[in-house]
Amino acid sequence: MIKHLIYIGFIFSVSFIFAQKEQINMDPRTGVNPVNNRLGTTKLDSLSQRDEFKVELSEKTKFTDYKIISFEKDTTYVDTTLAIKKDYKFNYIRKDNFELLPFHNQGQTFNHLGYTFDAVSLYPKIGARAKHYNFYEVEDIHYYNVATPISELMYKAGLEQGQVLDALIALNVTKRHNMSFAYKGLHSLGKYRNSLSSHGNMRLTYSYRSKNDKYQMRSHIVAQELLNNENGGLIEKSIYNFESNDRDFKDRGRLETYFTDASNILRGNRYFLDHEYDLVQKKDSLSQKKFAITVGHIFNYEIKHYQFKQAKKNNYFGEAYNSTILDKNSFTKLFNQVSVSLQSSKILGKLKLFIDNYNYDYRYKNAVVLGNNQYVSQSIHSNVSSVGAAWKTQIKSFALKAKAATTFSGNLNGNFIKASVRYKKDSLLAFKATFLNNSKAPNFNFLLNQSNYKAYNWQNTDFKNELTRTLLFELKSDRLLDASAQITQLDNYSYFGDTIANTQPKPLQYNGTINYVKVKASRAISYKYFTLDNTIMYQKVANGSEVFRVPTFVTRNTIYYANSIFKKKPMYLQAGITFRYFTKYYGNAYNPLLSEFTLQNEVEIGNYPVFDVFINARVRNMRLFLKADHLNSLFSPKKYYSAPNYPYRDYVLRLGLVWNFFI
Repeated sequence: MIKHLIYIGFIFSVSFIFAQKEQINMDPRTGVNPVNNRLGTTKLDSLSQRDEFKVELSEKTKFTDYKIISFEKDTTYVDTTLAIKKDYKFNYIRKDNFELLPFHNQGQTFNHLGYTFDAVSLYPKIGARAKHYNFYEVEDIHYYNVATPISELMYKAGLEQGQVLDALIALNVTKRHNMSFAYKGLHSLGKYRNSLSSHGNMRLTYSYRSKNDKYQMRSHIVAQELLNNENGGLIEKSIYNFESNDRDFKDRGRLETYFTDASNILRGNRYFLDHEYDLVQKKDSLSQKKFAITVGHIFNYEIKHYQFKQAKKNNYFGEAYNSTILDKNSFTKLFNQVSVSLQSSKILGKLKLFIDNYNYDYRYKNAVVLGNNQYVSQSIHSNVSSVGAAWKTQIKSFALKAKAATTFSGNLNGNFIKASVRYKKDSLLAFKATFLNNSKAPNFNFLLNQSNYKAYNWQNTDFKNELTRTLLFELKSDRLLDASAQITQLDNYSYFGDTIANTQPKPLQYNGTINYVKVKASRAISYKYFTLDNTIMYQKVANGSEVFRVPTFVTRNTIYYANSIFKKKPMYLQAGITFRYFTKYYGNAYNPLLSEFTLQNEVEIGNYPVFDVFINARVRNMRLFLKADHLNSLFSPKKYYSAPNYPYRDYVLRLGLVWNFFI
């Protein structure tokens, strides 16, 4: 990690020397740039109508020359603005975590305040879901198409001896060769005993397009290592000391935890290639594809290792076979897809037919004999083939998409269908409706698990496919609000049964149908330089609430002042307060051995407000973030938890920045 950071530091020091450009004049009252189409363009926020300004690089360079391309091939642009949404995303996963409840230390896991079922898949995953929030999947990797080299540096202070640094550089070797290198390193000791987070994520991407545009490819290599020390939460006596606000325990390191010698780690390496060639290609006068027949191929090889380690066995997890604990498994997958696409600029749009081959191996070191004729296999492995189709088209203001696939060989059965229609009227209103139906096997750790702890050995051959049916409606309107409504039915829902008193979980399946409704709305109200930004979510579990738990209401409300200051050297300033709250519910308990959340019926969390005070500023291409997290903990009752036995963070003042360089 040190070598990576030194290398990245060198790159950015060079970038800094050559990246400084003159800034164009801004309106000191509104922060608006009068230039309309260059990198200095002001992009108005659809809610507040006052997003912030960008910096011009040259008279010829436009911000649209710096493209960021997603896995789905949607294109956005390098954005140096300072909207309030940037504040919401300024965390170590760099995503808005409105529906997530973080643990006290960055780099730790999140509890769920809400669930979104908008993804489909034919294949189960390794499990250890609590370790995957900072794990870059294929869909999380972005590709770049830039006019000149660019770089970005993100820094945020940690808790007790640490920080997170996410550094990226993207460059065009030629106009048709683009590559990027990024590394995110996180180290944060935490306030409580044995709560260290130490993560590293390396991403390398490369994309190419031939001169005649017939061949294009994109690829990436990712190497990741996510280490967390685990303490099991506070023991009962320490919970009393915490809640009674005992002065002797203001130093949270004095509070006793269940163990101080445990850790888990998730490692992963992936090699990905997606390329296609146009057998037939006809273009119109604007060089847009009018008709094309394309063959494509996707290759994805990935291996993951999960490990739980403990220097000495602990009764917290029950009886053990050995005095020292070392549980390890691995998951290897090799995925290949071959496709043929027909594209037409008319109503047909683009139709893609594909066939997949998926080879997987979920494995432990040896098989285990438990006695009483009970046997736990060494591995689950097979080769699965599937076939499917995808279609999309644009008819006037309507965009239609559909995708379906089903397995036809191998020991995994699965199928899905997902369809959506989107209506957009200029830039004022967009409405989208999505339907999906998905059947797939539960994650592998529900089906097979081995451990030195006796209660954590199982093999389930009778688990059925999980069935998910979802209707999702989304509305985005500058004049009204942004809103979404989700109606979901879950059959054969898999979960880990657990209680606080008995920490020996069992993988179970719910034999009924869970009916889950979620409605979320966002609206910002502005007056002069003040804005009130509101997001509220309502949830209801009509059937199955005994195993599927969510709070009824979740809200986040931010009031802030925003304005440009200083005439000669403009600075855009935001200052405000964010209020967060969710109603009381039986939040799931965290199990560090499995890196999973488990059902519990003894402790309710929530019904506690959190106030954060922030001052954010933008100077040229740099955004500064200063936040007093959980300010009200200085005087409020100590009743704040992320999960049973795991307190949420106390008040802490943290500084961070995001800095873009254009070379």
